Amino acid sequence: MAAPVRTLCCSVLRLSSRQFSTTCGVQGGEQWRKEHGVARSGTEYGPLTDLPDWSFADGRPAPPMKGQLRRKQEREVLARRIVMLNNEMDRGMEAWSEKREAAKKMEEHKKSLLLKPKGKLLMKKKSQS
Repeated sequence: MAAPVRTLCCSVLRLSSRQFSTTCGVQGGEQWRKEHGVARSGTEYGPLTDLPDWSFADGRPAPPMKGQLRRKQEREVLARRIVMLNNEMDRGMEAWSEKREAAKKMEEHKKSLLLKPKGKLLMKKKSQS
């Protein structure tokens, strides 16, 4: 029973006018854009995507479009994340330096607790200095 359905399905696909592609689309010029420090595609950022398409005749700007608002919100979220991660990194560096200073103090304290030279060893040490 499953074989006829499969055959029917394959024959319908062969007869349909739609073409299915399983390859990934390659952007023309993407490598050149990367090498020259430009966006991967022309629709990521730049005047064509960031500036309004039109304005009123009296000079007032057009209201922002949905895509512009979305991109603005995405940039704000990214900026907030960058600031948060930067603050987290600063706190981590401060904690690391405090930990290192505490380890130095502990080492100095351990050295101060060691036995001190006495008698003849102390005299030798003084004479050498």
